[in-house]
Amino acid sequence: MDFVKHHGVVLQAARGPVPSLAEKVTGAPIRGSWWAHPQARDIYSAAQYACDSPDVLVCKLVDGKLTYVHRRLWPALAKLSTRFRKPQLAKVWDEHTSSGKHVAKRMPYPKCLPDDAVQAAEEMSVEEAEELLAPLFSKSKA
Repeated sequence: MDFVKHHGVVLQAARGPVPSLAEKVTGAPIRGSWWAHPQARDIYSAAQYACDSPDVLVCKLVDGKLTYVHRRLWPALAKLSTRFRKPQLAKVWDEHTSSGKHVAKRMPYPKCLPDDAVQAAEEMSVEEAEELLAPLFSKSKA
């Protein structure tokens, strides 16, 4: 959680303008699917820990890939929400059915953010929000 909190926005395993949790776990870039990596169980455990945290919004913010956004950045995300498509901001998760299937679920934006984050966004300047989310708008990896 310290990694997610420190960076604010982290990809689960993909490469992009923000760090990858999977690469943090392994200490190196991953070729191919992380599921085939020798440390896949460690990556899965770290990902589940992030997904289960009430301080993390799991969405598809960066390039449609699983993205973790720490609570401290939720007001900035709300402030700049018009710069993203609503599906990017929706909370996503998988539910396991009694038959063993995984069913993808989603909670649309803005319902996925608590009222206090939306209220804090009203008090935040656009410039503050842009500074907090700057890595999302840069072309180089943070």
